[in-house]
Amino acid sequence: MPTLLIVCTAALLLDLRLGEPRRFHPLVLFGTATQRLELRFNRSGHRILRGALGLFILVGPPVLVAALVARTVPSLLLPVVEAVVLWLALSLRGLTEHARAVAQPLRTGDLEQARAQVGRIVSRRTGTLDMTGVASAATESVLENGADAIFASLFWYLVLGLPGVVLHRAVNTLDAMWGYRNERFLEFGRVAARLDDLLNWVPARLTALTYALVGQTRLALACWRRQAPQWDSPNAGPVMAAGAGALGVALGGPAPYGEGIKQRPRLGAGSAADADTIEQAVRLVQRGVWLWLFMLAAATVWFVLTGELSVEATNAGEVRSG
Repeated sequence: MPTLLIVCTAALLLDLRLGEPRRFHPLVLFGTATQRLELRFNRSGHRILRGALGLFILVGPPVLVAALVARTVPSLLLPVVEAVVLWLALSLRGLTEHARAVAQPLRTGDLEQARAQVGRIVSRRTGTLDMTGVASAATESVLENGADAIFASLFWYLVLGLPGVVLHRAVNTLDAMWGYRNERFLEFGRVAARLDDLLNWVPARLTALTYALVGQTRLALACWRRQAPQWDSPNAGPVMAAGAGALGVALGGPAPYGEGIKQRPRLGAGSAADADTIEQAVRLVQRGVWLWLFMLAAATVWFVLTGELSVEATNAGEVRSG
């Protein structure tokens, strides 16, 4: 248990201090391999099966390597390896930097620059968004990526260790690249999308609860209960509804995508999003990370104390029997 706290803390500190590697990031290499495989595999006929086979080819080897490393690396060195891999899976600093790159031009009234920056982190078309639309898109991205790129990675490390981190990050990357509901990817990316939904089901709800606890709790819980079932994603719904409620802001609604205007349900309650809302969303995620570390530290203290009490009780029993 103490090792889990040390690894999570070290990984977050590495992320905050160094950010994402500018060169040779494993996820960039994985993304390149994913693009090349998709071009070869995504052809007419049996696309669901082809997508499932592609997922197995891409995800299987790194997860197997992670499992072998976890079993063979010396116990003193393993936490270092785990901290580095978890750091590479996390993106708290990157999320913060991308969000603030949108908020800053919004504050100065530079809508074109704000549109360009938000276009780097969302899949919707940003060329026609107004100031509120840009702020809403950036805020939604912060809330959703807080779940995918931070809390889910921490969760799967705590549950399955190194293989869990690699499995989740690889599948989540595939979903980001293949999970589009269009003619090209609807069938080919279906298995990746469903597996990502499965892996994120528990982390998404823990993230929603985290947002509620560190924000406007009652409103967040009410929005989660009423609004999440209306969202088309089983995991984004709870995260974004609770996050919007925690911030006391109105999100969702119509949004422009490549296939046209998508009519989405409203999320949250309160005023419309603006540049300050983006910063508030970042701080919400940061407070959530502190809460997770606090809970992990409390669990570690409890584990150590109960272990020591158990040892003392065993020793006392041996003395009496002697």
